[in-house]
Amino acid sequence: MSQHLLPLRRALISVSDKTGLIAHAGALAELGAALVSTGGTRAAIAAAGLEVADVSSFTGFPEMMDGRVKTLHPKIHGGLLALRDNPEHLAAMAEHGIAAFDLLYVNLYPFEATIARGADFDTCIENIDIGGPAMLRAAAKNYRFIAVATDADDMAAILDQARAHGGTSLTLRQRLAAKAFARTAAYDAAISNWYAAQLGQTAPPWRAPEIYVMGGKLKQSLRYGENPHQHAAFYSNGEQRFGVATARQLQGKELSYNNLNDTDAAFELVGEFDPAESAAVAIVKHANPCGVALGGTLLEAYTRALECDSVSAFGGIVAVNQKLDRAAAEAIAEIFTEVVIAPDADEDAVAVFAKKKNLRLLIAGGLPDPAAPGLSVKTVAGGFLTQSRDAGRIGAGDLKFVTKKQPTPAQIRDMIFAFRVAKHVKSNAIVYAKDGATAGIGAGQMSRVDSARVARLKAEDAAHAAGWSDPKTVGSVCASDAFFPFPDGLLQAIQAGAAAVIQPGGSIRDDEVIKAADQAEIAMAFTGVRHFRH
Repeated sequence: MSQHLLPLRRALISVSDKTGLIAHAGALAELGAALVSTGGTRAAIAAAGLEVADVSSFTGFPEMMDGRVKTLHPKIHGGLLALRDNPEHLAAMAEHGIAAFDLLYVNLYPFEATIARGADFDTCIENIDIGGPAMLRAAAKNYRFIAVATDADDMAAILDQARAHGGTSLTLRQRLAAKAFARTAAYDAAISNWYAAQLGQTAPPWRAPEIYVMGGKLKQSLRYGENPHQHAAFYSNGEQRFGVATARQLQGKELSYNNLNDTDAAFELVGEFDPAESAAVAIVKHANPCGVALGGTLLEAYTRALECDSVSAFGGIVAVNQKLDRAAAEAIAEIFTEVVIAPDADEDAVAVFAKKKNLRLLIAGGLPDPAAPGLSVKTVAGGFLTQSRDAGRIGAGDLKFVTKKQPTPAQIRDMIFAFRVAKHVKSNAIVYAKDGATAGIGAGQMSRVDSARVARLKAEDAAHAAGWSDPKTVGSVCASDAFFPFPDGLLQAIQAGAAAVIQPGGSIRDDEVIKAADQAEIAMAFTGVRHFRH
């Protein structure tokens, strides 16, 4: 244990979240610490029968302005910032009656929770803590002489060490100081980003904030990143969006970096489909779908999704958009699956997976809203890129039919389905779909022609494995995430048997592409919306 042990003689406590407060205050009193506190925190401690001084009596100055001004006082900040080995600081403390603190325990006004519940502007403003961050930063700066706690876990570590060794070590105080600075930074990030959104800086017409900051709370330290030689961790940013960050893991070994990335991709994809309209299942491998389907039940949807590419599905991620039931769980369990994520699961489904000890089952509590605003972030050398989440969605009324042949109602439904799937396939993306199920998927090729060819080959392989006379691309709809710059990609789709095509349009050669579609007597629709995904 470090020789720099600091006894706990006086503690300042001011907490919004009072979970465990009385136990912590009682433990400090047992260790001989004098307690100083504010407002509701002091009242709660006093009501438990513990001796506690009010900040107002400590400073000789009353709280005012609805509690906005109470700890912003030299007797508070002097006690936090004073260097105990500096004679001038000690003289100033003696001259002005400033007492030193050995512990500061502050958790901040619940600003993040306030904006998450959709509170009005003025309520959000009132939940911005001013004194709390100032005290945390002061104590963290002066870590040599004061321990700082931002949550109940910090208090547990401090109390354990104080009981065992009579005080806090320099090593612990340094770690807590770093955490305190991170907490105030994340808090300020939440405030600045919320304020930017209120000013219309994160919605059309979009104006990038001059300074953009990010914050997150460690959710899980990961064994490694994409590869074993890379370090990795999983942070939650407080966004109220159902998905991997909100999910409960009911069973299975620890999730890896790749598991989390792929599971997020799968769940975002099934979130495109309303569970009240149909069951939907997505099977994902390396962040790309290898099979997606709708069905009357999850079992039907899973069976149809698996038919698209049963080889790639081995060791994949399965996401469903409805409460997982036994029938679907039993089918999923027939092949090796890394992760299953669902909004919910019944007891029978959980029991089925309990026999597969390595399979991870995640319950997210709901589905992500594909139309909800939000930001995505990507790092580049020396900086990062931000963009609004791809919340673009098209319906039948958005389609512009550009060929002589018009699509049937069934083809229009498949157009919408295929285009929504293509939104979640790495560019260049080609998706063949028929009767609400993918027939072939071509992802991430440098040429759109190659994506169309890969998707066709995948469909032919599936047909061969299943013993079908023709691949399901015959009579299918083909979706492209971006326009066909030349007719060659379209011709590949026609050769695969596509009877209708959906694409954004907008190429300078649209007329040539439309002419090729008319010559092949297929239907084609333009969306005016592109879905690049890199």
